[in-house]
Amino acid sequence: MSDTLHKELLLALKKHAGHGTKHSGNVAYTGSSHFSYHISNPIRRGIARNFLAHHKNVSKKGVVALLNRLYRGKSHEEKSIAGMFLGYSKEHRKQIQPRLLDEWLDHLEGWAEVDSLSQSNFGADEMLSGWEAWKRTLTRFSKGKNINKQRASLVLLTKPVRESRDRRLSTLAFKNIGRLQQEKDIMITKAISWLLRSLIENHKREVMNYIQENNSLLPKIAVRETKRKLIMGRK
Repeated sequence: MSDTLHKELLLALKKHAGHGTKHSGNVAYTGSSHFSYHISNPIRRGIARNFLAHHKNVSKKGVVALLNRLYRGKSHEEKSIAGMFLGYSKEHRKQIQPRLLDEWLDHLEGWAEVDSLSQSNFGADEMLSGWEAWKRTLTRFSKGKNINKQRASLVLLTKPVRESRDRRLSTLAFKNIGRLQQEKDIMITKAISWLLRSLIENHKREVMNYIQENNSLLPKIAVRETKRKLIMGRK
């Protein structure tokens, strides 16, 4: 079944190939060297919504099998649409254990692909319901050498820390930032800035103290952007 669904989705991608913007599939922009059909995000979102609307009865096992195929697919679009599927369906996300993200991230490259999986898909309630597994996985990501997993260890926490005051989330966020704050790659420096700004929502005082205590260690862009949000209240 997953093979049939995958082929159907590939046909939709090929049908819309070339319908993109100047950034669509551009390695200099996305950071991914994977093959691209050069399809814009709005068109990809439309393909994802239409596909889900026509396949509401796929089994839980079938969903995971399809996601496995997409994340191992050759194209940038297959990988990013898999993330859209997760974002659009909480029912699908209920089946996803952190270990699967670990496997999928082995097949992703660059901020655009990593963020399609990590950004805004898993909320505080979902993460806290399986907290020990999430904590172990995100800690391991932050300690490892894979820069895509390092970024994910930060980006995956941006939504949960905005949604919840739970100290487990903020404590892990600050620990992961601390492990990575001396990295120079923009994949990490921008993600640290993003997570610090997200923490302001529920932990403003802690962010102010962290910035003051780690000013010389943090990426300059993270300090600058976080201070701006602390003062101005916006990005």
